[in-house]
Amino acid sequence: MILRLFPFLRWRSQVTGPNLRADLIAGVIGAFIVLPQGVAFATLAGMPPQYGLYAAMVPAVIAALWGSSFHLVSGPTNAISLVVFATVSQLAEPGSERYISEVLTLAFMVGVMQLAMGLFRLGTLVNFISHTVVVGFTAGAALLIMASQVRNFFGLPIPRGVSFFETLHQFWLLAGQTRPLVVAVGVVTLLTGIVARRWIPKLPYMIVAMVAGSLLGVVLNAEWGGVAETGIKTVGALSGSLPELSKPDFRLETLRLLLGAAVAVTVLGLTEAVSIARSIATKSGQRIDGNQEFIGQGLSNIVGSFFSAYPSSGSFNRSGVNYEAGARTPLAAVISAGALILILMLVAPLAAYLPRAAMAGILFLVAWGLIDFHHIAEIWKVSRSEAAVLAVTFVATLVLHLEFAVLVGIILSLVLYLSRTARPGIRSLVPNPEHPERRLTERAPGAPECPQLKILRVDGSIYFGAVSHVAEYFHHLAEHSPGQKHLLLISNHINFVDVAGADLLATEAARRRKLGGSLCFQALRGDAQETLANPVYAPRLGPVVNFPRKSLAIGALVNGLDPSVCAGCKARIFRECPAPPAA
Repeated sequence: MILRLFPFLRWRSQVTGPNLRADLIAGVIGAFIVLPQGVAFATLAGMPPQYGLYAAMVPAVIAALWGSSFHLVSGPTNAISLVVFATVSQLAEPGSERYISEVLTLAFMVGVMQLAMGLFRLGTLVNFISHTVVVGFTAGAALLIMASQVRNFFGLPIPRGVSFFETLHQFWLLAGQTRPLVVAVGVVTLLTGIVARRWIPKLPYMIVAMVAGSLLGVVLNAEWGGVAETGIKTVGALSGSLPELSKPDFRLETLRLLLGAAVAVTVLGLTEAVSIARSIATKSGQRIDGNQEFIGQGLSNIVGSFFSAYPSSGSFNRSGVNYEAGARTPLAAVISAGALILILMLVAPLAAYLPRAAMAGILFLVAWGLIDFHHIAEIWKVSRSEAAVLAVTFVATLVLHLEFAVLVGIILSLVLYLSRTARPGIRSLVPNPEHPERRLTERAPGAPECPQLKILRVDGSIYFGAVSHVAEYFHHLAEHSPGQKHLLLISNHINFVDVAGADLLATEAARRRKLGGSLCFQALRGDAQETLANPVYAPRLGPVVNFPRKSLAIGALVNGLDPSVCAGCKARIFRECPAPPAA
């Protein structure tokens, strides 16, 4: 019970000296990464710049302590900022006191909904996000990260927040305005990071790259006439104030107006957080608890709404940086929030020397590391259907909002799954004469079989989607093998039978019984047997005969066959078959 209330106690033993050192480095890097992001995302959401940084403080700590992922870092995100602006700007003027109050109220409502979903254990919904969807989503999101930094890397006036393909279009149109010195800072940062990562693994390559880019930016601005001539813009000095205590607006009218937006942000936030957590878990090998992640996100938004934080979720940029920087436990996210506070209070003016181009170079490295080329190649070689899911999810991530891209991938995965399960394999079985125990094996074309007893194995559940396929097979048997009045279904691969499946089996049993035959089962599982035992199907299905072993089933059924037919049978495929009459 205590671990459910305080899940962070599960990993406290992992906070050792080496792990703490790694978390400290990752946390400090994450704090520097969120500086420009927080300001940009808050502006995108229609909030004053400092609110983006506030969203990366308290919510990040709560989500880390009560979530399940070791690497997920919560805070402001591009997608949620866009949704917040699109929905709340219709109710109040962006940046106004009323607007800020309603956005903070929205954060509280989102948190309550997310927490409720976690407490009601709806985290199993994330099981519908397949590994292929995660790989495609991650690759697409990596390109989105790169695209969002093109303007900073090349010093181009590309509008903020445009789509991936519009970014490419704008880059093509504005390529002639590229600022060479800005590119130089970005390239030096990028190359320094690559070299440091490969040849100096003991040093945090991101910090090394940031320092190199910052020093080059300072030198170029000093030698070439300042920012106006070089175009090397920096993050800029930030306010050192801490987040103020706030109070959401709990009036019913406000809650009613924000309900639709809260539902949208709730779904978006959970989709982002769990998808990001799972995508990084594929690299780290960690198991993600969807319910606990829902609870962590819900609590982070509830508590954050009282500390001037607008709706937050898992951040792809910061989570990727956290993992790549070597974080070992969620303590890295806590340290990141603390480091961000220290940066704002003590050295906020130094952010004025951090070039945006250097930040872009770092994020290019992070984005490239998120693309799982190994699994992409495997999926592409192994399965065309899975490759289609990968490709569609990847393209949808570039074209649609992130939550819709994941939804598209999930829907396509389910469609393909239903398509496969709608045609379960149905194998005709006969005893293998070469096996000492004459075990059942798939009947080869033309091989002899009993003229009265048909043995089938159904490799899949008999549910509404598969009923048509199974019914067609039964019809084929009735048409081409009318003498096989008895049917034994080997059922150990039938996971469940729904109402439509039970109705089909009851109808088939009634038809065979009318002809003097029977429908029996072997190794029918509990759930399926319970469904068929329902009194609704008793008049047609009769008592459910479920044999525990194949030998018992064959022995009982063979003894009940028509002896007159057996007398003239030449197949004699069962050991239990009566001896042929003497000549």
